[in-house]
Amino acid sequence: MAMNALMLSSSREGNTDYLAHAIEYIKPLTTHAKKWVFIPYAGVSVNYDQYLSMVTEGLAPLNINVSSIHQYSDPKQAIKDADGILVGGGNTFQLLNELYRYDLIHLINEQVSNGKPYIGWSAGSNITGLSIRTTNDMPIVEPASFTGLKLLPFQLNPHYTNYQAPGHNGETRAQRLLEFTLVDPITPVIGIQEGTALWRRGDTLTLVGDKEAYLFHGKQQEVVIPVGSDLSSYLD
Repeated sequence: MAMNALMLSSSREGNTDYLAHAIEYIKPLTTHAKKWVFIPYAGVSVNYDQYLSMVTEGLAPLNINVSSIHQYSDPKQAIKDADGILVGGGNTFQLLNELYRYDLIHLINEQVSNGKPYIGWSAGSNITGLSIRTTNDMPIVEPASFTGLKLLPFQLNPHYTNYQAPGHNGETRAQRLLEFTLVDPITPVIGIQEGTALWRRGDTLTLVGDKEAYLFHGKQQEVVIPVGSDLSSYLD
């Protein structure tokens, strides 16, 4: 079976309800997958039960069953028994720290590589790249490694915006990503905006949504990736 993974930039677009904007993107992955396990580990400031309620309410139009991995005594078995995997947003460092703590990195990669659908948003998307070195989050914990799930052979930067508030003198997002490409000029970074996603189906990768994305790679900085682009070449 071919990989089927959806990497959403965010759980909301503007003032939309939780995951409402993403229903049309998520629906194709639920055609045959009805039993989903949700991984809430990124939710540092939200109770896991509350987080699960937010997700089940947001995905109610899809008529799928969603349980949370924290409800199981054996997290590995929960992933194996599920038809699909959902990974929510929050703090990327905490998410990756917990995945390493429960020894789930290799298992998730294996399951998704063998065709089990994967849907992530924000931090849940960030971890799908080679590493979390281009996350926007504060390193509140130190994971065993920064290495991600490697569902994508490059770096991902969700919530991409290069907006700089008037009077703010800190670095812009583009400047931060330039720093990454200066120390690692070989590895591409793709920044995806709110309301958009990357969808990997086997050896095909597509930009989903009505906004462009941005490429950072070596001397190429903030290169516009047009709406709806086929990005399959970045899987090579």
